[in-house]
Order: sequence, then C-alpha cells, then structure tokens
Amino acid sequence: MLHTIRRGRRAPRIAGTFAAGMALGAAGILAGAAAYVSAMMHARLPESFYESYTFTPYETQVEDFEAVSFRAADGVRLAGWWLARPASQRVIIGFAGHRSRKDSLLGIGSALWRAGNNVLMFDWRSRGQSDVAQHSLAFYELRDAEAALAYVHGRVPEAQIGVIGYSMGASIAILMAARHPEIRAVVADSPFTGIAEVVAAGVMRHRMPARLVTGLTDALTGWRYGYRFRDVRPIDVVAALAPRPLLLIHGEADTVIPVSQAHLLYQAAGEPKQLWLFPGIAHCGGYFVDRPAYAERVSAFFQQGLQF
Repeated sequence: MLHTIRRGRRAPRIAGTFAAGMALGAAGILAGAAAYVSAMMHARLPESFYESYTFTPYETQVEDFEAVSFRAADGVRLAGWWLARPASQRVIIGFAGHRSRKDSLLGIGSALWRAGNNVLMFDWRSRGQSDVAQHSLAFYELRDAEAALAYVHGRVPEAQIGVIGYSMGASIAILMAARHPEIRAVVADSPFTGIAEVVAAGVMRHRMPARLVTGLTDALTGWRYGYRFRDVRPIDVVAALAPRPLLLIHGEADTVIPVSQAHLLYQAAGEPKQLWLFPGIAHCGGYFVDRPAYAERVSAFFQQGLQF
C-alpha cells in the first residue's frame, strides 16, 4: 500500500519534469531557428575563384563603360560601373538583391543605357569587388545607396535621377526615394514591406511559429548586428514618394516575398503609381518572361518620369 502511494505521488513529478523538458526543448528549437535566420541574413558567402570570372558591360556591348569606386559614410569602398551618356542628364542607379552583385543588373542596365540614360551599377558592401564589411538586409546597405547617390551628384550635378532595384534593392529604392526628393522616379521589382514580414514569410514556409521566431530573430539581430527590424520598413514611407511616379513589379508565384506585400505597398503609395504583376512567376522573374518588353516598359517609365 505504501509503495502504491509513493508511485502515485511520483507520477505527477515525472510528468512535470517531462513537460518542462519538452518546453525547454521547444524553446531551444525556436532559439536555434532564430539564430540560424539571423546568421543567414548577415553571413558572407565564401568566395571561389569563379568570383573573378563575371560578365561586364563589355559582354553587353556597352561602349566606353568605366570602372568606378566611391566610399560610404563609414569608409567602406564600393566598386561600380558607370555607363556613360555624356549628352544626357538622366541617370539611373541600379540596386541589386541581397546576395547579388552588380553584374546581375547587366541586362536591364544595358537596356537603360541604350535608351539614352547614364547608368550606375555597384556592388553592395561584402559583395563582388566592394570592401568586406558587416552587411545586413538593407540597413547597412542604405549607406551604400546614399554613397551611390552622392557619386551621381558629383558626376552629373544637374542629374535627373531615377532608381531601380530588385528584392532588397527594391526595398532600398523606396526607402532612398522617401529620403531624397531629388530622386524623380522609382522602379521596385519584388520589394518587401518590412524585414519582419519577409522573415515571417520564410519562417512560415518551414511550418514554424512565425511570430515567435521573427521576434527572437529581431532581438538577436539588434544584439549582434546593431539594428532592429523596425528600422527597415518601406511600407511606412512609400506614401512619401508621391507625386513622383512609382512602378511596382512582382511575380504572383513569389515564395520569397509574397505578392501580398506588393499589394500592400501599392495600397499605401500615393499617385501616380503602377502595379505590374506576372502570373505564375517566381521571385524577381519578371524580366526573364519577356526581356525586350520588360526593358521597353521600364525605359519608357523613366523617360516620362525624368522629363519634368
């Protein structure tokens, strides 16, 4: 009888210990997931010898392109290409995606040059030929975008400036234009509404609790990398672009940045604005559906937007 009582008392303790262990294990999994996400946002990909073997404007038959460099406010040297149209005051700055280099913009950049624009393409910090420095998901890269804009002002003092960006670069294009009224027209291909939203979308794809993992990732990013997700929110500033024209582009099958974010940005933006959607197309795939049509529409958008 005594042994039965002792076993009865021990059972709740065992159950409680098991439950606590399960809770700790779940917390560990969530913390590990957050640490992984934060690390992937900020880790630099290992270099290979292929890094030196890239296409340049030579391959796209751009005449007399120039390799240039300039420095961000914190001293990071950024490498770029200047595609010159000396007779034109129009300048388009291209912003690549999070893991991308300037050569990823060669197609659209060369097309914009052929349409009569000066074009500046450059590598973000820790990408391509630019200096190695702590990078991020748009926060530190905003310094690089500011440096590119300053370079344009120095090169063409009376420049009529437009910006085009992809993914992270599209989000930066919106943030930059909101800060700088001299940017007259914006093309944003596959932008996100905010870092928290794009992280949450990625977490949900892996069937994990988005709010918990995103919150932990935000806290870890603030502690380790010096900024919080609330510091990068294009949705909060996109209305400031009006009355300057905005062209939003998005693939409806985008699983990296869901097309719902494009709709939210479009709703928040003022006029004039356009939303160009590609059914069945994944992240940043609109250009590849019909390159000539894409280049023609974007070139016409800038020609009209920069003439005033």
